[in-house]
Amino acid sequence: MPAGFRLVRLGNTIVSFVGTIVGGVAARGAGVDLSTSLWAALVLAAFSTAFVTAGGNVINDLLDRESDRVNHPDRPLVTGAISPRVAQWTAVGLLVGAVAVAVPVILVRPLVGVFLFAALAALLSYEFRFKSAGFGGNLLVAFLTGLVFLYGGAATGVPIAVLPFAFMAFFATLSREVIKDMEDLAGDVHRRTLPRVHGIAFASVVARGSVGTAVALSVLPFLGLLPAGSVAGIMYAGLVLVADALFVLSVLWLPARLHAEQSVSKGAMAVALLAFLAVAFR
Repeated sequence: MPAGFRLVRLGNTIVSFVGTIVGGVAARGAGVDLSTSLWAALVLAAFSTAFVTAGGNVINDLLDRESDRVNHPDRPLVTGAISPRVAQWTAVGLLVGAVAVAVPVILVRPLVGVFLFAALAALLSYEFRFKSAGFGGNLLVAFLTGLVFLYGGAATGVPIAVLPFAFMAFFATLSREVIKDMEDLAGDVHRRTLPRVHGIAFASVVARGSVGTAVALSVLPFLGLLPAGSVAGIMYAGLVLVADALFVLSVLWLPARLHAEQSVSKGAMAVALLAFLAVAFR
């Protein structure tokens, strides 16, 4: 993969784009049969989310160059494939772009602007203050992930409908962030991460508890939003059961198999996105 794509972590950026789209169509509940104006607003919001994600990833790599020499020696700023100066301007351009593409949506849906401001504040707070604090940083990353769905919902005018998905994404991401800190323990010598401060065993308990909470919350769409016997309800139930099973697998062997557990968690999130999309056809 080209160095620029690796710098912005293209996979994560695409997922945030898709998550925004899913949040928007799930909030409307009309399948993908949206008006042209709603699709335009949703796509612009999705690009805005993707730019924020990409910009945050670049800032993260800029600030983590020393620890990445141990934890991620193949990253482009560590290998020299991209210079720090180019990365700095890339980050600025991406964050400015995130605001610029969202302006037409904000003029119609002011709540989108509120969520965008919250996302930028959380991102910069994480990178420049709370990342080194460990668990506080984990909470901010989880907040940003949950906000993706609310952002899409706000772009189509009904963010409250996807609030359960935001909570599920929050706790699922929190678990994965703790697992990542467990995996990066050797290189995170300057960070007060949960496993470094409280130990691997305690961090495993927190990761499992977060997954357990996310799994428990997966029934919420059936409490008023989604008819259980409908086609959408059956699709959601089938997909979310698979996602829940994968999430349980992602913490089953902790603290062993950390890299594999992370990979399973990513797969679970992909299936969960499909489950959330099913709700759009209610």
